[in-house]
Amino acid sequence: MMKVVDIVSRSASRAALGCILIVAGLFWPAASMPFGTINQLGQSAEHEKITRLALADAGFQPFTLDMLAGATGRFGAVGAPDRPDRGLMSDKAAHCDGGDHLDVPAYPHDPADARARLEACRTWIYDNLGTAVVAASALVRNGKVDDSQIPTHLPCIFNGSTGRAKCNVLEALGLAFHAAQDFYAHTNWADTALDQPIGLENPPGLQQPDRAGWIDPRRQEPFPQGLISGCYDGFPETIHCADRVRHKVLNKDEGPIDPQTGAIGTGTTTRGAAQGNFASAVTAAIADTSDKWQYFRESVLASYGPQNGNLIICAVLQDDPAQTCR
Repeated sequence: MMKVVDIVSRSASRAALGCILIVAGLFWPAASMPFGTINQLGQSAEHEKITRLALADAGFQPFTLDMLAGATGRFGAVGAPDRPDRGLMSDKAAHCDGGDHLDVPAYPHDPADARARLEACRTWIYDNLGTAVVAASALVRNGKVDDSQIPTHLPCIFNGSTGRAKCNVLEALGLAFHAAQDFYAHTNWADTALDQPIGLENPPGLQQPDRAGWIDPRRQEPFPQGLISGCYDGFPETIHCADRVRHKVLNKDEGPIDPQTGAIGTGTTTRGAAQGNFASAVTAAIADTSDKWQYFRESVLASYGPQNGNLIICAVLQDDPAQTCR
């Protein structure tokens, strides 16, 4: 979603403009420029498609999956960080931004701070998964699904306000999934450098073929050597991120994904178009999102036991769980 970065900054003025566009019937994409959320402005709803592919076999019913992944005209829980009214458009942790560093003399961003930015993203993912598990407890009362905590007609809004328990669970899951997906789009974990000299316009890629164990809550892996994400501190990047690895250089945010077949095309950003990098990022993001859902299931069962735990999981998956979950 980098094309929009060249239009307006992530400042308060951009948030105000986003609100104007919503009134006009348009959606404004996230300031952090992650995988796309909508089908406008160079985006192709990449977050939605990744989420649908990741959860294709999880058992989500249509209304619930639309709320979680998003649908035409709606951000969904996974798109919540891109909503101008959610307040997360410039939050680096929510999009795994700002972890830039290059091992060259006098690089202007301290490596410890770069690492701290990425660790903050990991903490954001873990905290939201934990929030989802805690919020899930309210889905069951006296051994039955509490119908008052289930949206069955009007979808959840995901604007940060506390609502029905299922909305709270889906929103927290969406925030975790979004950041985990952006980890692969915004860092050099899965990608390969371009066929040109390594430098600010072409940082090294780690070329990792699998999802990152470093952001798996079950594991305690050390910080991956050489892991970075791009700098975005305002518009234009060439000024606010002068002499640094810019988000525009490193991101793999945009490209075609077929949500039915899973086919992934060539990315349309500079980094994404090279070396199959967009496909590598998307493939890892799909695997990671699926695993984060499995982690949520495991945590619910561990926290609430098999009887209530399975009822809770059913309530999250089903559109009308008070009638279908026993």
